[in-house]
Amino acid sequence: MLSFNSKYRVCYGDTDRMGVMYYGNYPRLYEIGRTDMIRDIWKSYREVEESGIILPVRSLTAVYHKPALYDEVLTIKTIIKEIPKVKFRMFSQIYNEKEELINEGEVVLGFIDAATGKPRRVPEEFVQILLNTALFS
Repeated sequence: MLSFNSKYRVCYGDTDRMGVMYYGNYPRLYEIGRTDMIRDIWKSYREVEESGIILPVRSLTAVYHKPALYDEVLTIKTIIKEIPKVKFRMFSQIYNEKEELINEGEVVLGFIDAATGKPRRVPEEFVQILLNTALFS
């Protein structure tokens, strides 16, 4: 298992009149977390796409426990529990400033060949990066 933390401050545009973050914004936080993680351990999404791979979302689930509030700094914890093959399953946990779990989600991406639009296996380079982390031993 590999986990990575990102920070995000809830801005005014994220919230409703009560200062509560709109539920539809949570998937964007999942994306922030996973793109930060991928960039940190491998390369940027731009570089992944320039190498001929696209990673469209195949499915998404979200569970809401507590609201995120205006101006709170959230911690987005992104987790990879298994080495991907064609499907890339990532888990997100979002914590408020009190370190309470307020939201959790799962996003499944597909590794797709940009030229053909067909599924492809995860690049061996990425598999090796994951296998070389002490967390996947």
